[in-house]
Amino acid sequence: MNKQTLPLDEVLGFQAVDKRIDILRRVGLAGSISEAARGARVSYKAAWQALETLANLAGTPLVEKAVGGSGGGGATLTAAGQRVLAAADEMARARRRILEGAGHGDASGRAALALRTSMRNQFPCTVGMIARRKEQMRVQLLLADGASLHARITRESAQLLGLVAGMEVLVLCKATAVRLARSSEAQPSGNQLAGEVVRASRVAGGEVTLRLPGGVQLVGFGDEAPWRAGERALALIDEASVVIGVLH
Repeated sequence: MNKQTLPLDEVLGFQAVDKRIDILRRVGLAGSISEAARGARVSYKAAWQALETLANLAGTPLVEKAVGGSGGGGATLTAAGQRVLAAADEMARARRRILEGAGHGDASGRAALALRTSMRNQFPCTVGMIARRKEQMRVQLLLADGASLHARITRESAQLLGLVAGMEVLVLCKATAVRLARSSEAQPSGNQLAGEVVRASRVAGGEVTLRLPGGVQLVGFGDEAPWRAGERALALIDEASVVIGVLH
């Protein structure tokens, strides 16, 4: 793969949401994946997952393992890996200049500029309690109005994101993963956010926009009964459908 075809835009799209680029950089400095994992404070498995994801996005290996030698082997960056780091540094410098010049140093500005995705629902939250459930982590996400929801992610993803209580994050969810229900349909468990319908499709089972007390608007789909603006409703969201992005 030559310099012109290396898809840097795809690879560096992850820089704003986790530690993958940091792990790649540490491999280049330490010459070891295990050392990079220790330095980034993630497990060896999480470090390998990060490097494999970057390689998949780049379409070419970014790290190659070295066998033998007095140290028993290690890892080095490929030419593509070195180009990715150089581009990451340049993007970071440019982003800092843009944010400083535009006055977007606060969390709301970072959130607005963080990602381009197909997910209709994107809003800032603060990390609350983080609980381990076997091989998964259940993360509480606090909205500005005091409401909360939860996300279920892998332990490796939590490590790569560096999640800690009090951290500002961006929450994302597909509109197709949000089911609008009447208050009488409240569930005993799972994410349930109460709000007011502000827009509704005239088609039964169509798209509905719900405004939460703090002003966040969620887009989802209602049941077969028609919805009207001004109605109270619940947004029901499966915890596995909630995606967390870190704002850098």
